[in-house]
Amino acid sequence: MTKMISAVWPGKPYPLGATWDGQGVNFALFSEHAEKVELCIFDPTGRREIQRIEMPEQTDMVWHCYLPEARPGFLYGYRVHGPYAPEQGHRFNPNKLLIDPYAKDIQGSIRWSDAMFGYRIGSRREDLSFDRRDSGPGMPKCRVVETAFSWGDDRPPNTPWHDTIIYELHAKGFTWLHPEVPPQLRGTYAGLTSAPVVNYLKRLGVTAIELLPIHSFVDDRWLVEKGLHNYWGYNSLNFFAPENRYSYSKDISEFKTMVRTMHANGIEVILDVVYNHTAEGNHMGPTLSFRGIDNASYYRLVPDNPRYNMDYTGTGNTPDIGNPRVLQLIMDSLRYWVLEMHVDGFRFDLASTLARQYHNVDRMAAFFTLIHQDPVLSQVKLIAEPWDVGEGGYQVGNFPVGWSEWNGKYRDAVRAYWKGEGGLIGELAYRLTGSSDLYEHSGRRPYASINFITAHDGFTLQDLVSYNEKHNEANDEGNCDGDNYNQSWNCGVEGPTDDPAINRLRAQQKRNFLATLLLSQGVPMITAGDEIGRTQQGNNNAYCQDNEISWVNWDLCAEDESLLNFVQRLIQLRKTHPVFHRRNFFQGRMIKGAGVKDIIWLNPAGQEMSDEEWNLSFARSLGVFLAGKHMHESDRWGQQVSKGNFLLLLNAHHEEIPFCIPTLTQPGDRWSLLLDTSLSEAESQDNRVYEASSNYPLQARSLALLMQVEAAQTTGITVTGTGTEAGTPTLIEERPLAGIPE
Repeated sequence: MTKMISAVWPGKPYPLGATWDGQGVNFALFSEHAEKVELCIFDPTGRREIQRIEMPEQTDMVWHCYLPEARPGFLYGYRVHGPYAPEQGHRFNPNKLLIDPYAKDIQGSIRWSDAMFGYRIGSRREDLSFDRRDSGPGMPKCRVVETAFSWGDDRPPNTPWHDTIIYELHAKGFTWLHPEVPPQLRGTYAGLTSAPVVNYLKRLGVTAIELLPIHSFVDDRWLVEKGLHNYWGYNSLNFFAPENRYSYSKDISEFKTMVRTMHANGIEVILDVVYNHTAEGNHMGPTLSFRGIDNASYYRLVPDNPRYNMDYTGTGNTPDIGNPRVLQLIMDSLRYWVLEMHVDGFRFDLASTLARQYHNVDRMAAFFTLIHQDPVLSQVKLIAEPWDVGEGGYQVGNFPVGWSEWNGKYRDAVRAYWKGEGGLIGELAYRLTGSSDLYEHSGRRPYASINFITAHDGFTLQDLVSYNEKHNEANDEGNCDGDNYNQSWNCGVEGPTDDPAINRLRAQQKRNFLATLLLSQGVPMITAGDEIGRTQQGNNNAYCQDNEISWVNWDLCAEDESLLNFVQRLIQLRKTHPVFHRRNFFQGRMIKGAGVKDIIWLNPAGQEMSDEEWNLSFARSLGVFLAGKHMHESDRWGQQVSKGNFLLLLNAHHEEIPFCIPTLTQPGDRWSLLLDTSLSEAESQDNRVYEASSNYPLQARSLALLMQVEAAQTTGITVTGTGTEAGTPTLIEERPLAGIPE
């Protein structure tokens, strides 16, 4: 549209944003302290402002108008007039074009200049000065959208929490180097829907993808000037519009098509969302949207000096969710992504910030109350990153019922254990069984724990076993950024090596981590590429590396292929046997009619752990019996689930430990080896069977899983020895069993 708008009607204050109703477009913008609001109209290129319309109506602090001549595709922005008084928290500057907080599509990107700031850069008065330059030419533009989309028979998979396996990936980096994705689609939402990608996810066996932030975000000026980018996307400009740089078609229907395709293949889509801060930074940051619309309403300001922002995230600002309109913005955004875009859940970045209705973290904050009673949002997957950088921000285990949490204690315990630290078996036991110490007291289930070894933030799995120190020089911050506490171990050499012994150990350690993750109670989260040995060359803070450091490399060597096969087998094993993803915590008591406890902790002598043994500082080996054959749990159809009993043996010691296989259910029990992380792929599938009371040779730094063999499976097997001597296992040769035993 290039012609001038001739008709302006009063319009309505609801819904907020730009809404096409089939005849025209209603515009509504909240600003409590504004004195005048202008709607700016641009030509189709977004380069030329062709008209400004003063919004004539204000209802309940919402400025609104209706343009009967406007249509989808219409490009617009706002200029808001009011006091420029930073000492009072007001930073209105009508020279700055502003993004609509409710814009559903944003076209273009910021072209940085000093004009993007409300004050004069370099002025002795700093942010107290006033800048009169027009920022419009360098700003992206809001676009009115047509929301109609053919969803067909799309239905969310509604995967139960206890059956969920999450795969965290980056919308661009996952496909950018994929040789089978059409070149023009690599790095886009459309690329994620391509057959090679969908088939890979299905073969891997994950049930949900968790996308790093795809809300429209900004590359910080200081990064752009260094030739870097805000690759991760934790710098939101808007909470409704999908990031345009990941779109091949530059239309929001592409994102919807991706979601529909994932659903058709049984895969849920979870969004990593960033409501804890915005791209406008601290008081010295640019004026792009919220700051210029109504700084004192949208942001938490220092109470006795409102020139400055409260900062609970280390990024410069914090939205004021104590303001009902800001809380409404977040709730409206969440509902939009569920109802209009059909996503299945959210992971909330630095979620403790959202619990700070006043100052302290409060699990009874209005944000949680609203979600709990909301008929839409209470039914989707809700995941908290349960910390921020403010006082009292570490809140693992303290979120309300209905929420799952990234379990940082799981990550730290498992890393420390496989690194070889002693005295951790008690802590490890809690983490393996769903962290009941953190979640059971509040009535939550094991799936409240999102278990992870790595995430986007930190070392990849390959780097976790290859580096003792971070190597973030490429970030151009003097290697001062990123966490120094990684609980990593390089196995003897820092970085890549040709030493075959070290490489074998690293491969074994990766199998240890992945096996522990996928055999633990709770919800496992795998970081994309960990299953194929992805490295970031020791960079543990690759937030600004939109290049080969961060992208998934699909050129797999034999070791990568072997690890991928191992993970596929593990996921299939987990899915097949409900005892590895229980809905309820173990109780440690006798199962009625079975003559055995639901879980038994074992020392290497095959005896139940004593209270004293849990506290031994040198202990690095642990066994656990999991009674899956007589589980008191039902499936979704009310049928009793019963599959089999298992022995899980772990040894983080640097020497082999002969682990006595106990007699738990009946004399003569036999146990089939399902996996041993010390064995090669071929060796681990040769179905060795061991007799109770024999010693299993649990190798140094390894994990083994054995399943009790039913009598019908042992017919015709010849026992070659009693295996009672230490280090002499009873090895029984039998015909290979097909696939995972039922």
